[in-house]
Amino acid sequence: MLNREDNRRLAQLERQLLEDDPEFCARFTVGEIPPLRPKRVPLSLILTAIVVWTCAIVLAVFTWWVAAATTAFCGTVMVTAMACSAIRERRRDKI
Repeated sequence: MLNREDNRRLAQLERQLLEDDPEFCARFTVGEIPPLRPKRVPLSLILTAIVVWTCAIVLAVFTWWVAAATTAFCGTVMVTAMACSAIRERRRDKI
């Protein structure tokens, strides 16, 4: 336990630090250090989604409907996952 004088000095130091560097204090009040740059979707995931959709189109051209629909569904799931992840990251950065 701190005595009254120590509490007063600690509060004074906190106010001075908040005045001098509010960004530093904001990082510690949230409890986690924000990333230096936002996370990006990996290029390999984007290329994989493009390849999957291309395969779906090729399968549809050859009238293999079940395989084309399944591949298109997988490509859609990948793109949706990337979009949801990007939206979640932007919301987290705004808070």
